[in-house]
Amino acid sequence: MLEVLCHSSIRITENKTIYIDPFKIDKNYQDADYIFCTHSHYDHFSPEDIEKVKKEDTILIIPMDIEDKAEKIFDKRNIYVVEPGKQYTVNGLIFETTYAYNLNKAFHPKENKWVGYIIEMNKKKYYIAGDTDNIEEIQNIECDVAFIPIGGTYTMDYKEAATLANHIKANIVIPIHYGSIVGDKEDAIKFKEQVQNKEVKILM
Repeated sequence: MLEVLCHSSIRITENKTIYIDPFKIDKNYQDADYIFCTHSHYDHFSPEDIEKVKKEDTILIIPMDIEDKAEKIFDKRNIYVVEPGKQYTVNGLIFETTYAYNLNKAFHPKENKWVGYIIEMNKKKYYIAGDTDNIEEIQNIECDVAFIPIGGTYTMDYKEAATLANHIKANIVIPIHYGSIVGDKEDAIKFKEQVQNKEVKILM
């Protein structure tokens, strides 16, 4: 099952339950096998919301600049620190990290080494772009499902996001990063209209 809970907060439920950037979680789930955070901004690394989804043995995967904050809420042994452009296997889960940064904006600088993820589960690849523009490093992504930000201001807008979606190899594309801080449902609809030869699912 694929869910966009709010903004960029994603839950993928297959044989494992995975959260990406949990934010504005509405109840105590305590069911996460893995939590992935793309970067340190409050709407992507939210200790309050992580507490609502984590359980005793949850694995937390984060970029390096969150490590000190993460250790205040998580057992050190369950924290894995990553950097962009690498491949990892954690407790049998295979994933790779992608670059995620802005080109002409200062909100997400490349030197921060923030990330997106390609997570493999049940022979499917799920790409979560993180907060990024349409950068060169992600234009050849291959996946089954792609979660792409469309809200503008801090990330791609819906037009730029559609350009990326049309370029990468993905079967399903899901717009995220709208409806809470920036962007609205209309952006998602316009995004869908501009994406070609792919299924677009609007989950918010």
